[in-house]
Amino acid sequence: MGGALLSETLSEILIPVAAVIGIGFSLLQWLLVSRVKVGPEKASSRNNGVYNEFLLDEADEEGTDVRNAVPKCAEIQNAISLGATSFLFTQYKYLGIFTVCFGLLIFLFLGSVEGFSTNQQPCNYDTAKMCKPALANALFSTIAFVLGAFTSVLSGYLGMKIATYANARTTLEARKSVGKAFITAFRSGAVMGFLLAANGLLVLYITINIFKLYYGDDWEGLFEAITGYGLGGSSMALFGRVGGGIYTKAADVGADLVGKIEQNIPEDDPRNPAVIADNVGDNVGDIAGMGSDLFGSYAEASCAALVVASISSFGNNHDFTAMCYPLLISSMGIVICLITTLFATDLFEIKAVKDIEPTLKRQLIISTVLMTVGIAIVSFIGLPSTFTIYNFGAEKVVKSWHLFFCVAVGLWAGLVIGYTTEYYTSNAYSPVQEVAQSCKTGAATNVIFGLALGYKSVIIPIFAIAAAIFVSFSLAAMYGIAVAALGMLSTIATGLAIDAYGPISDNAGGIAEMAGFSHKIRERTDALDAAGNTTAAIGKGFAIGSAALVSLALFGAFVSRAAISKVDVLTPKVFIGLLVGAMLPYWFSAMTMKSVGSAALKMVEEVRRQFRDIPGLMEGTAKPDYATCVKISTDASLREMIPPGALVMLTPLIVGTLFGVETLSGVLAGALVSGVQVAISASNTGGAWDNAKKYIEAGASKAARELGPKGSDAHKAAVIGDTIGDPLKDTSGPSLNILIKLMAVESLVFAPFFATHGGLLFKI
Repeated sequence: MGGALLSETLSEILIPVAAVIGIGFSLLQWLLVSRVKVGPEKASSRNNGVYNEFLLDEADEEGTDVRNAVPKCAEIQNAISLGATSFLFTQYKYLGIFTVCFGLLIFLFLGSVEGFSTNQQPCNYDTAKMCKPALANALFSTIAFVLGAFTSVLSGYLGMKIATYANARTTLEARKSVGKAFITAFRSGAVMGFLLAANGLLVLYITINIFKLYYGDDWEGLFEAITGYGLGGSSMALFGRVGGGIYTKAADVGADLVGKIEQNIPEDDPRNPAVIADNVGDNVGDIAGMGSDLFGSYAEASCAALVVASISSFGNNHDFTAMCYPLLISSMGIVICLITTLFATDLFEIKAVKDIEPTLKRQLIISTVLMTVGIAIVSFIGLPSTFTIYNFGAEKVVKSWHLFFCVAVGLWAGLVIGYTTEYYTSNAYSPVQEVAQSCKTGAATNVIFGLALGYKSVIIPIFAIAAAIFVSFSLAAMYGIAVAALGMLSTIATGLAIDAYGPISDNAGGIAEMAGFSHKIRERTDALDAAGNTTAAIGKGFAIGSAALVSLALFGAFVSRAAISKVDVLTPKVFIGLLVGAMLPYWFSAMTMKSVGSAALKMVEEVRRQFRDIPGLMEGTAKPDYATCVKISTDASLREMIPPGALVMLTPLIVGTLFGVETLSGVLAGALVSGVQVAISASNTGGAWDNAKKYIEAGASKAARELGPKGSDAHKAAVIGDTIGDPLKDTSGPSLNILIKLMAVESLVFAPFFATHGGLLFKI
């Protein structure tokens, strides 16, 4: 009795309390960051009109006009914030229209399963029991879809706001020390990480409890309706990632090709007309898009686990605490990540540049070790000692410690994938250094070596994913895979803090360059950015690995919900689906890369025009027209995000309706197997080219110095490789994660319709 009471208390208290604590902690971090003033303070005669807040040792400010640089810092930050906000609001108008239209589609498709009947129907898995009518499932799935879409958009927007709020503050703190700048950037990233994790958890928990008031004992219908939450989050993430990726890469390519190669000026030189658009793009793509992406992964993994569990002994016995096990994992993750964050911001001090990267990596290791203990606690308190899981027509007996191992194997597999990704993308290791050395003979050999590295980097992550799948499926069938995915995402708050830290530091460096701060300040911000690039690669590894596990879990839930007894690849219609599904990631990548290329072409032409037609621009006596470049990126991204998004959203609907659930299952399997490989190779190839360029620019080793300074032939070859890799690592690669998840969760939501009305071509 005492154990049952403790278990019930765990779900009723830990989940909402952890979410509220996460939101409170993020607001505290925001408050601490806000203490760094960017606006003008009251001047006094003592400091000759220089702002009190920024009166520092002028020996540290050689070559800096502090009176001009500090106000300009605020001016640039304001321009970046306005540009990012304007773009997101415009994008969200389009997404609002899409949400309404697609929500209506969900209601019509699911409502038509039983002819919009309001009568109760026999349940899918227990026909002796009556479940709520299909019309109710249609309505609540639509509501869940809208809630998921709203939470995803909110997550991206809040992340963008804190990033644009913190970038200039990081620059100003870099005047004091690299340690203070690090804390400002990391705390700002933590705001995004904890807000996203806590908001997602809280909204999902409240939604389940509200829906439960209507569904009562019909847990099968309740959690099938909840799958709309994952679909809403993932669909917003797709457009956010694609649109933001096109925006930032169009500006980045234009700034690099004309600025670095043709005009031989620094990356963030204020004379470059595309520099503001480039900094805006970092926020709408790498912050807002990434936030929506990882929120989608969390929502989908939770929904997959809840659907599978609803037809287990949890659902039959109406054990709400055990059903909420996926949410308990996320709750414990917030608590663990909060403790972990203190190690970076309060318990250890960054005294030198060399301390930055180890501190960030230590965050990942500490959170993983502590989370392993946290998983054990919620597993042994929140779960019954023995229970059964539905497994493709049979029942599998599972013990609580089995689920502990499933979550733990996902957690540690993510770390393995992350560090493997770092090995292949960090210039501290031989693979990237070999790519840099290949630049001696030009861009062609750089491209060859980079592609080879990307293909080779797929090997270890795939084995890690395969091992996680084998162990988790052996212990707890498809439910084991779903909670393994949640294990990989359980430290999402820390992962997002590290990911968001990178673009914030990158923007801080750009602001330092444009505002005219000394070279010493730029060196500090570059050191912050370099460490962020390395650890961001680890984050991409987590995202790709979790996408694979989430997609497989959703696929298993779809097969169960569509009442498919088995998927036979030797059946022609299944094999055709496999081929088409394997092709989709290549088609999608081609569309996104061409979109970046088309937008970049216009950007390059505009930047060249300004350098050619504006007198005094190169000399620094005239200001470039930043607004035109921002408009080019905005218009192109909004226009070009529609075709790739339509491809992903329409494919399951067309295949399921015309060819049926067997062919659709083949498409999902093919897209999963192919998409993971392409995503890993694309992301790592682009990351390797980026860091090969930085390796040459830093000149930190004899081998790097031999390749020549900035502007040398080897450096130009590296810049070309980096420019080619930009759409791979920041648009196509991350977007493919969403493709494989989104197609699977969309198929799961529409499964009742496909199972009853699908396969029209075979019925004619």
